[in-house]
Amino acid sequence: MIAHKLLIVDDDPLFIDLLIEQLSLHDELSVDTALSAAKAREKLDEQTYDIVILDIELPDQDGRELCRYIRKIGINIPIIFLSGNASEADTILGLEAGATDYVVKPFKFGVLLARIRAHLRQVELSDRAVLNLGRYLFRPALKILEMKDGTKIKLTEKESHILRYLHRANGQIVGRLELLNEVWGYQDGVTTHTLETHIYRLRQKIEPTDGSQKILLTDEGGYRLAL
Repeated sequence: MIAHKLLIVDDDPLFIDLLIEQLSLHDELSVDTALSAAKAREKLDEQTYDIVILDIELPDQDGRELCRYIRKIGINIPIIFLSGNASEADTILGLEAGATDYVVKPFKFGVLLARIRAHLRQVELSDRAVLNLGRYLFRPALKILEMKDGTKIKLTEKESHILRYLHRANGQIVGRLELLNEVWGYQDGVTTHTLETHIYRLRQKIEPTDGSQKILLTDEGGYRLAL
């Protein structure tokens, strides 16, 4: 399974360690951390994340200002605020700053985990989700690849699932069996030949016939995207 990338922004190392300890029990999440708004900006400029857990009271900037910055630069991933302030006004200010959700400390870890999972599911199912894929914009929920000139390529459900899973790998190789199990599940009669056939048909759709641009690469027993 390819883990979703989570960034925790909080200035309390002990709290972060506790949260990492709990999250590490769930291999669906890969955790990165930042102890300040400045460090969070650096990490967001360098890497792509799927979700951010953001404390409001940071040492160098109000978390709401950081949230506004994240939205201003076009990052539309879920942002969950953590705060010790349970007032209605504080919650409203956080949501108006661009947060997706607001969780009050102290909280039960299971509740936070459920909210993380719920927001990640919403992103994957949202019609607004748009991923960069070579010369295309990929809209997973609509199963469409769109070129800059407006040309659209319609994908099947399986083709869309293949591209979405490979995109989450961020250019890393995904083994054939892993991809097969992710897209088809554990079904009798489904073999790697089934996957290879779908990969071949997908390449026919998305790569130029003259071979001038390779998007979907075969490498060391699996596949990866040339991002």
